[in-house]
Amino acid sequence: MKLEENLKQSLQAGALKKETIVKLQESLGIKNPHRIPKITKIVINMGVKDALSDKKNVEKAAVVLGKIAGQKPKVMKARKSIATFKLRQGDEIGLVTTLRGKRMYDFFEKLTSIVLPRLRDFHGVSQKSFDGAGNYTLGFSESTVFPEIDPSTVDKIQGLEVTIVTSAHNNSEGYELLKALGMPFQKS
Repeated sequence: MKLEENLKQSLQAGALKKETIVKLQESLGIKNPHRIPKITKIVINMGVKDALSDKKNVEKAAVVLGKIAGQKPKVMKARKSIATFKLRQGDEIGLVTTLRGKRMYDFFEKLTSIVLPRLRDFHGVSQKSFDGAGNYTLGFSESTVFPEIDPSTVDKIQGLEVTIVTSAHNNSEGYELLKALGMPFQKS
């Protein structure tokens, strides 16, 4: 019984994917279906505010980012020393995780259908956050907008940044791809 349901769902997902591919081919004027842009990875990074004053802040932020991404984040260290910030080379200052494959698509679906609509006064994401090569970056001032995070358990509010890396060659291709996949852009 469950096998039949899974098969039906995968066939429906495949049909949806084919519809998206055809729609993108028409809107971009691309004849070869292998040339159509796609999402290659999603990178989530978090700079930890008081990482230098207390090392446990990095561990607490790692737990939060691990819940959001569904996998353990990598601790990032400072590349060079900056005396004015009392920062030494090798100090732990942030976290990063890279999502690919099924986790990436699950996270993207959660981002577009659950997280973004939960934002207060949300009217769509900006179309100006592309980097020129079709990649899109989205920043959150607090991580509590994600459903996995219970605001009562978080002692320090941390922001995070989500970068959606695509195989698009320019911003217009990246925009069309994300729009076809359901990213809620602002009406211009």
